[in-house]
Amino acid sequence: MDALSLDRIHFAFTITYHYLFPQLTMGLALLIVVLKSLALKTHDPKYDVAARFWGKLLAVNFLLGVVTGIPMEFQFGTNWSEFSRRTGGVIGMPLAMEGVFSFFLESAFLGLFLFGEKRLSHWAHWASAFLVFAGSWISGFFIIVTDAWMQHPVAYRLLPGGAFEVASFWGLMLNPWAWLQYAHTMCGSVVTASFVMSAVGALYVMQHRDEQYGRTFLKLGVIAGFLACILQIFPTGDLHGKYVARHQPAAMAGMEGLFNSEKGAPIVLMGQPDMAAQKIDNPIAVNDLLSFLVYGTTSAEVQGLNQFPRDQWPSALPLLFYSYHIMAGLGTYFLALMATAAFLLWRGTLFTARWLLWPILLSFPLPYIANTTGWMTAEIGRQPWLVYGLVRTAQGYSTHISAGNSLFTLLGFLGMYAVLSILWILLVYNFIQDGPVAAQSPAAHGGKTA
Repeated sequence: MDALSLDRIHFAFTITYHYLFPQLTMGLALLIVVLKSLALKTHDPKYDVAARFWGKLLAVNFLLGVVTGIPMEFQFGTNWSEFSRRTGGVIGMPLAMEGVFSFFLESAFLGLFLFGEKRLSHWAHWASAFLVFAGSWISGFFIIVTDAWMQHPVAYRLLPGGAFEVASFWGLMLNPWAWLQYAHTMCGSVVTASFVMSAVGALYVMQHRDEQYGRTFLKLGVIAGFLACILQIFPTGDLHGKYVARHQPAAMAGMEGLFNSEKGAPIVLMGQPDMAAQKIDNPIAVNDLLSFLVYGTTSAEVQGLNQFPRDQWPSALPLLFYSYHIMAGLGTYFLALMATAAFLLWRGTLFTARWLLWPILLSFPLPYIANTTGWMTAEIGRQPWLVYGLVRTAQGYSTHISAGNSLFTLLGFLGMYAVLSILWILLVYNFIQDGPVAAQSPAAHGGKTA
C-alpha cells in the first residue's frame, strides 16, 4: 500500500476515534444546562445530583477527546504538510480559535462546575455549566468552519506559490455551508447524548434502582431526543442535502447511487452499487422522491455520475453509498423510536413499558454509528478533493514520509487507543454502576444562594 493510502487511513482512523467523545460532550453539555435550570426553577436537589452525575461522565469524555484530538491536529504537519502549507493561511485561524474555546473556556469552567459548587452560588454554578456548554459549542463551530471551507471554499485569495489566505474574515465565518453543517452536526450530538441518557435511565428503571433519577433521565432524554431527531431530518438535514446537491452534485449522485441523470429520479432505500455495470443491484426505490426532495418537484432532472469526468467521481463510491444509507436509515429509526417513547411518556406509561425500554437501552451505540457514517458521507463525498475544486487529495500529503513510517505510527495509534478504550469503558461502567447518589457531595445538601 502506498504512502498516500496509508496517510488517508491513518487520519480517517484517528479522527473517527476522536469524534466518539466530542459528539457526546457537546450534546451532554446542553442537557446538563437543562438539569441545572430545572434545579434553579424547582429547588429540587435531585436535578443538582443528576447534573453532577452527568458532569463527571462529561469530564471523562472531555479528557479522552483532548487526548485523542491533539495527535490528530499534529497530523496536519506530519502526514499532510503540503495541505498545511497551502491552506494554513485559511484554516490556521479557526483551528486556533477552536483550541482557545476548548482548552481554555470549556476546560476552565468544567473544573469550576465539578469542584467549585461548595464555593459558588446556585446561579454561579449554573453559569459555569452554561459556559461549559458555550465553550464546547463555539469550539465545535470553529471546527465546522474549517471543514466547511474544505467542502465549499469561500472568501479566499490565491497567493504566488499556490498557497491560500483569507480574503474576508466575515466571509469565512458566514460560509452558508458552515452554518448548515453546524446545525446538522449539533443536532447529531444532542441525539447521541439523549440516547445515552435515555439508555441509562431505562437501565435504572428496569433494575428498580435509583428510580427517581432513572425517570428523570428517561424523561429528559426522550424529550430532547425526539426534538433533536426531528431537527436532524428537517430542516437541517433537508437544507444541507439541497446545498450539497447544488454545490457538489457528483457527491449527491454518489450518495444516491445515481449513475445516470434522470427526470423524476427515485430514492433508493436499499441496494448494492455495481461499479462495473454502473447500476444498483436489487434496488428498493421510491419513484420521483429524490427529484422532489432536492428540487421541490417530481419532474426535475437530477444529475447523475455520467455528467462528470470519471476522475471527479467520489473515489470510494460504494462506501459513500452505504455510509449515506446507514446514516439515513438509522435517523429514520431514531425518530420512530423517540416518537413512540414520547407518546408513551405523554400517556404516562413509558416507565412500565419494558417492551420499549429494552430498545431504548440497546440503541445507545447506534447514534455513534449514525454520526460516524454521516461524517464519512461528507468526507468521502468530497473526494477526490481535499479542498473542493482547488486542491486534490493526492496533492496534499507529505511526500517525504514513507509508507513504512505511516504504517508504523498507525499501528502504534491502534495499540494506544485500544488501551484508552479499555480505560474509558471501565470508568464509564463504574460511574453508571455507582449511580447518581455516589456522585453527590456535601454541596448537594446546600450551598450559597445568589
